Amino acid sequence: MIDLQDVTRVYQVGSERVYALNGANLHIDDGEFVSIIGPSGSGKSTLMNIVGCLDIADGGTYLLDGVPIEDYTETELAKVRNRKIGFVFQSFNLISKLTAEENVELPLIYQHVPKAERKERVAQALARVELQKRAKHLPTELSGGQQQRVAIARAIVTRPSLILADEPTGNLDSKTSKEIMDIFHELHQQGNTIVLITHDNDVAHQASRIVHIRDGRLTEETV
Repeated sequence: MIDLQDVTRVYQVGSERVYALNGANLHIDDGEFVSIIGPSGSGKSTLMNIVGCLDIADGGTYLLDGVPIEDYTETELAKVRNRKIGFVFQSFNLISKLTAEENVELPLIYQHVPKAERKERVAQALARVELQKRAKHLPTELSGGQQQRVAIARAIVTRPSLILADEPTGNLDSKTSKEIMDIFHELHQQGNTIVLITHDNDVAHQASRIVHIRDGRLTEETV
Protein backbone atom coordinates (compact mmCIF):
# COMPACT_ATOMS: atom_id res chain seq x y z
CA MET A 1 0.00 0.00 0.00
CA ILE A 2 2.69 2.51 1.08
CA ASP A 3 6.14 2.42 -0.47
CA LEU A 4 8.66 5.20 0.18
CA GLN A 5 11.96 4.88 -1.68
CA ASP A 6 14.87 7.17 -0.73
CA VAL A 7 12.46 10.01 0.08
CA THR A 8 14.01 13.37 0.89
CA ARG A 9 12.39 16.56 2.14
CA VAL A 10 14.55 19.63 2.62
CA TYR A 11 13.66 22.96 4.24
CA GLN A 12 15.66 26.16 3.87
CA VAL A 13 16.19 27.72 7.31
CA GLY A 14 18.06 30.95 6.79
CA SER A 15 21.24 30.00 4.98
CA GLU A 16 21.05 26.38 6.14
CA ARG A 17 19.41 23.40 4.40
CA VAL A 18 17.67 21.17 6.94
CA TYR A 19 16.81 17.59 5.97
CA ALA A 20 13.46 16.73 7.58
CA LEU A 21 13.62 13.42 5.68
CA ASN A 22 16.96 12.12 4.46
CA GLY A 23 16.74 9.08 2.20
CA ALA A 24 13.78 7.59 4.05
CA ASN A 25 12.62 4.10 3.04
CA LEU A 26 9.38 2.58 4.30
CA HIS A 27 7.07 -0.19 3.10
CA ILE A 28 3.68 -0.81 4.69
CA ASP A 29 1.37 -3.55 3.44
CA ASP A 30 -2.40 -3.34 3.31
CA GLY A 31 -3.90 -4.16 6.72
CA GLU A 32 -0.80 -3.47 8.84
CA PHE A 33 -0.71 -1.51 12.10
CA VAL A 34 2.58 0.43 12.19
CA SER A 35 3.78 2.99 14.71
CA ILE A 36 6.40 5.60 13.89
CA ILE A 37 8.20 6.90 16.94
CA GLY A 38 10.75 9.66 17.32
CA PRO A 39 11.60 12.75 19.36
CA SER A 40 10.44 16.25 18.56
CA GLY A 41 12.06 17.53 15.37
CA SER A 42 12.90 14.05 14.10
CA GLY A 43 10.79 14.35 10.94
CA LYS A 44 7.62 12.57 12.14
CA SER A 45 5.18 15.27 11.02
CA THR A 46 6.94 15.70 7.66
CA LEU A 47 6.70 11.96 7.10
CA MET A 48 2.99 11.97 7.92
CA ASN A 49 2.35 14.92 5.62
CA ILE A 50 4.02 13.11 2.73
CA VAL A 51 2.32 9.77 3.41
CA GLY A 52 -0.99 11.63 3.74
CA CYS A 53 -0.45 13.47 0.44
CA LEU A 54 -0.45 16.83 2.22
CA ASP A 55 3.11 17.52 1.07
CA ILE A 56 5.36 16.39 -1.79
CA ALA A 57 8.89 15.05 -1.35
CA ASP A 58 11.86 16.86 -2.88
CA GLY A 59 13.48 13.61 -3.91
CA GLY A 60 12.84 9.89 -4.06
CA THR A 61 9.58 8.12 -4.88
CA TYR A 62 6.33 7.62 -2.98
CA LEU A 63 4.01 4.93 -4.32
CA LEU A 64 0.51 4.76 -2.88
CA ASP A 65 -1.26 1.57 -3.97
CA GLY A 66 1.40 1.21 -6.65
CA VAL A 67 0.91 4.66 -8.19
CA PRO A 68 3.63 7.37 -7.91
CA ILE A 69 2.15 10.36 -6.08
CA GLU A 70 3.86 12.76 -8.48
CA ASP A 71 1.63 11.37 -11.25
CA TYR A 72 -1.46 12.85 -9.57
CA THR A 73 -2.77 16.35 -10.23
CA GLU A 74 -3.70 18.58 -7.25
CA THR A 75 -7.36 17.75 -7.84
CA GLU A 76 -6.62 14.03 -7.90
CA LEU A 77 -4.54 14.31 -4.73
CA ALA A 78 -7.47 16.02 -2.97
CA LYS A 79 -9.71 13.10 -3.97
CA VAL A 80 -7.13 10.61 -2.68
CA ARG A 81 -6.98 12.42 0.67
CA ASN A 82 -10.76 12.57 0.94
CA ARG A 83 -11.56 9.01 -0.12
CA LYS A 84 -8.55 6.85 0.72
CA ILE A 85 -7.09 8.42 3.87
CA GLY A 86 -8.61 9.17 7.27
CA PHE A 87 -6.71 11.68 9.43
CA VAL A 88 -6.70 11.83 13.25
CA PHE A 89 -4.77 14.69 14.89
CA GLN A 90 -3.56 15.42 18.42
CA SER A 91 -5.56 18.66 18.55
CA PHE A 92 -8.74 16.96 17.22
CA ASN A 93 -9.29 19.72 14.58
CA LEU A 94 -13.04 19.82 15.14
CA ILE A 95 -15.12 22.80 14.00
CA SER A 96 -16.37 24.44 17.19
CA LYS A 97 -19.70 25.67 15.79
CA LEU A 98 -20.70 22.22 14.50
CA THR A 99 -22.13 19.37 16.57
CA ALA A 100 -20.39 16.01 16.80
CA GLU A 101 -22.53 14.53 14.04
CA GLU A 102 -22.09 17.60 11.83
CA ASN A 103 -18.30 17.38 12.20
CA VAL A 104 -18.41 13.70 11.23
CA GLU A 105 -20.71 14.44 8.29
CA LEU A 106 -18.46 17.09 6.75
CA PRO A 107 -16.18 14.85 4.61
CA LEU A 108 -19.26 13.12 3.19
CA ILE A 109 -20.64 16.49 2.10
CA TYR A 110 -17.37 17.12 0.26
CA GLN A 111 -17.87 13.75 -1.45
CA HIS A 112 -21.43 14.73 -2.47
CA VAL A 113 -22.89 11.70 -0.68
CA PRO A 114 -26.74 11.86 -0.66
CA LYS A 115 -28.28 13.16 2.59
CA ALA A 116 -30.02 9.92 3.60
CA GLU A 117 -26.81 7.92 3.15
CA ARG A 118 -24.83 10.60 5.03
CA LYS A 119 -27.17 10.32 8.01
CA GLU A 120 -26.85 6.53 8.12
CA ARG A 121 -23.06 6.50 7.79
CA VAL A 122 -22.60 9.22 10.44
CA ALA A 123 -24.74 7.22 12.87
CA GLN A 124 -22.69 4.09 12.14
CA ALA A 125 -19.39 5.92 12.63
CA LEU A 126 -20.46 7.45 15.95
CA ALA A 127 -21.73 4.05 17.10
CA ARG A 128 -18.34 2.50 16.32
CA VAL A 129 -16.71 4.91 18.77
CA GLU A 130 -19.61 4.58 21.25
CA LEU A 131 -20.59 8.23 21.05
CA GLN A 132 -24.04 8.12 19.50
CA LYS A 133 -25.60 9.61 22.66
CA ARG A 134 -23.43 12.74 22.28
CA ALA A 135 -24.19 13.30 18.58
CA LYS A 136 -25.96 16.63 19.14
CA HIS A 137 -23.27 18.10 21.40
CA LEU A 138 -20.76 20.78 20.40
CA PRO A 139 -17.02 20.10 20.88
CA THR A 140 -16.98 22.48 23.88
CA GLU A 141 -19.55 20.22 25.56
CA LEU A 142 -17.35 17.14 25.16
CA SER A 143 -14.31 15.89 27.09
CA GLY A 144 -10.95 15.55 25.37
CA GLY A 145 -11.46 11.82 24.94
CA GLN A 146 -14.92 12.34 23.49
CA GLN A 147 -13.59 14.94 21.06
CA GLN A 148 -10.94 12.46 19.90
CA ARG A 149 -13.67 9.85 19.41
CA VAL A 150 -15.52 12.33 17.19
CA ALA A 151 -12.29 12.91 15.25
CA ILE A 152 -11.88 9.15 14.77
CA ALA A 153 -15.52 8.84 13.64
CA ARG A 154 -14.90 11.62 11.13
CA ALA A 155 -11.79 9.78 9.89
CA ILE A 156 -13.60 6.47 9.36
CA VAL A 157 -16.94 7.75 8.00
CA THR A 158 -15.53 7.91 4.45
CA ARG A 159 -14.51 4.23 4.80
CA PRO A 160 -10.83 4.92 4.06
CA SER A 161 -8.33 2.12 3.51
CA LEU A 162 -5.64 4.03 5.45
CA ILE A 163 -5.88 5.81 8.81
CA LEU A 164 -3.09 8.24 9.73
CA ALA A 165 -3.01 9.20 13.40
CA ASP A 166 -0.61 11.95 14.51
CA GLU A 167 -0.09 11.83 18.32
CA PRO A 168 -3.74 10.79 18.85
CA THR A 169 -3.23 10.32 22.61
CA GLY A 170 -0.92 13.30 23.10
CA ASN A 171 -3.48 15.50 24.88
CA LEU A 172 -5.20 12.73 26.85
CA ASP A 173 -4.77 11.14 30.29
CA SER A 174 -3.66 7.52 30.57
CA LYS A 175 -7.17 6.04 31.03
CA THR A 176 -8.57 7.93 28.05
CA SER A 177 -5.48 7.10 25.98
CA LYS A 178 -6.11 3.40 26.58
CA GLU A 179 -9.73 3.78 25.43
CA ILE A 180 -8.60 5.54 22.23
CA MET A 181 -5.96 2.88 21.55
CA ASP A 182 -8.61 0.18 22.04
CA ILE A 183 -10.59 1.82 19.21
CA PHE A 184 -7.53 1.74 16.93
CA HIS A 185 -7.04 -1.96 17.72
CA GLU A 186 -10.67 -2.65 16.81
CA LEU A 187 -10.31 -0.74 13.55
CA HIS A 188 -7.17 -2.70 12.75
CA GLN A 189 -8.95 -6.00 13.44
CA GLN A 190 -11.69 -4.87 11.06
CA GLY A 191 -9.13 -4.51 8.26
CA ASN A 192 -7.96 -0.90 8.34
CA THR A 193 -4.32 -0.05 7.68
CA ILE A 194 -3.16 2.18 10.53
CA VAL A 195 -0.06 4.36 10.72
CA LEU A 196 0.29 5.92 14.16
CA ILE A 197 2.87 8.62 14.81
CA THR A 198 3.90 9.12 18.43
CA HIS A 199 6.68 10.07 20.81
CA ASP A 200 5.25 7.74 23.50
CA ASN A 201 7.09 4.44 23.75
CA ASP A 202 4.17 2.63 25.43
CA VAL A 203 1.78 3.72 22.67
CA ALA A 204 4.26 2.77 19.94
CA HIS A 205 4.66 -0.76 21.29
CA GLN A 206 0.95 -1.46 20.86
CA ALA A 207 1.42 -1.63 17.09
CA SER A 208 2.45 -4.73 15.14
CA ARG A 209 5.54 -2.98 13.80
CA ILE A 210 7.63 -0.13 15.17
CA VAL A 211 9.63 2.23 12.96
CA HIS A 212 12.02 4.70 14.59
CA ILE A 213 12.73 8.06 13.00
CA ARG A 214 15.68 10.24 13.94
CA ASP A 215 17.27 13.02 11.92
CA GLY A 216 15.03 12.16 8.99
CA ARG A 217 16.14 8.51 8.77
CA LEU A 218 14.00 5.44 9.45
CA THR A 219 15.03 2.22 11.21
CA GLU A 220 12.90 -0.81 12.00
CA GLU A 221 12.41 -2.38 15.44
CA THR A 222 11.32 -5.98 15.92
CA VAL A 223 8.33 -6.19 18.27
